[in-house]
Amino acid sequence: MKELLTYIIQSLVDHPDQVTVDERVSGGTTVFEVRVADGDMGKVIGRKGRIVRQIRVLMKAVAQRQGQRISVEILD
Repeated sequence: MKELLTYIIQSLVDHPDQVTVDERVSGGTTVFEVRVADGDMGKVIGRKGRIVRQIRVLMKAVAQRQGQRISVEILD
């Protein structure tokens, strides 16, 4: 799942080499923390948060099929 999220984020940004995705488990939920270059933040979030919302929907659908719970956080 981490690889899928990394691929999606890297496809959206201008500086894919600066994308990092960290994975941690918190209370039975896997949390993916995404960091991108400062100039790419808007491309990942999108207008009114539409892009990041759809990324979260997609990732939750994949996780649900595998019987997991996940969360995606975009960090500064």
